[in-house]
Amino acid sequence: MQWNRRLWMRLATVNALASVLALILSAHLPEHLSSLVRIGAQIQFMHSMASIACATFMNVGAVSARHAPPYLLGGSLLFALLHYGAALGFWGTANWMTGFAAVVMATGWLIMSISGRNIDR
Repeated sequence: MQWNRRLWMRLATVNALASVLALILSAHLPEHLSSLVRIGAQIQFMHSMASIACATFMNVGAVSARHAPPYLLGGSLLFALLHYGAALGFWGTANWMTGFAAVVMATGWLIMSISGRNIDR
């Protein structure tokens, strides 16, 4: 399997679909659990869209943006799964892995920011 733009965009859209389904299902949970799922789904969706935006960055000259999707998708999936797990009662939300997931997502944003210097050269 080759990790190219097509695969990242497909993974990003599947990730976005999963986040929308989680958001829809959160409507059937009690409010204190629903809020955990909503936060996870929103972060997951936002970073799916950012991963799709990486393709646009690459189309306008920021080729190094191809390195951002694994960080954006991986970090957001970990963050969301931690929140979904907390809503299901597997663990609390104050988990060191949520901080790790945030750092991974921030790395993806930093890569996109740095790659932006090559846009429209």
